[in-house]
Amino acid sequence: MSLTRIVTGTVFPRVLPFAIFMAFIGAGELARFLGNSGFMQFEETTLYLLYPIKALLVGFVLLLFRSRFPEIKLRDLANPLQTAVSTAVGLVVFFLWVNMDWSFGTQGTLQGFNPTLFNDGLARMGIIAFRLAGAVIVVPFMEELFWRSFLIRYIISSDFEKVPIGRFTWSSFLISTVLFGLEHNLFLAGIMAGIAYNLLLYRTRSLAHCIFAHAVTNLLLGIYVLATGKWQFW
Repeated sequence: MSLTRIVTGTVFPRVLPFAIFMAFIGAGELARFLGNSGFMQFEETTLYLLYPIKALLVGFVLLLFRSRFPEIKLRDLANPLQTAVSTAVGLVVFFLWVNMDWSFGTQGTLQGFNPTLFNDGLARMGIIAFRLAGAVIVVPFMEELFWRSFLIRYIISSDFEKVPIGRFTWSSFLISTVLFGLEHNLFLAGIMAGIAYNLLLYRTRSLAHCIFAHAVTNLLLGIYVLATGKWQFW
């Protein structure tokens, strides 16, 4: 596939939001490495301020390209039975996620996101609001567009838009599941979530239901983290 086709075609709008999000994560990890190596000094809260910028920028790009995502049919959520199934999937993924923090299922260090590091109450509430909004609104759209709209179909055919949403092949299922897991520090929990969201995709043939289930998981996880102080899950 040519670079021109990637930039002007259908790949770019689905990959760019994910690429921006991952670039911010990479920049944060690089800053931590340089700090731990003594090359620079900074407060952890300084890195936390990258999250609102990241969420706003990725959200802006998603809005900018919103007309390029015909596979997102929010009217699918009007089906009460399917939406109940999606809600259940989100609940199950959340429950398993917070019980799969095994050391052998973790890669790297769980940095967590602890808003109590902010002494100022207004700053603390602001960073919590951005974190929740990013996790519940921005991340589900960004990740589902990349993983279950683009990649899972691109593995089947480079002309991925001709592949119907929810088409199953073993190669696309396994590759996308494993890569989705490796995106997360809790990679076994990530693989579990990838399996669950993929199976939901195959059952509903709807990206909107995957986005909704993902949002349910992240909302419950955010509430759980704030209620328990188990910041490693954030």
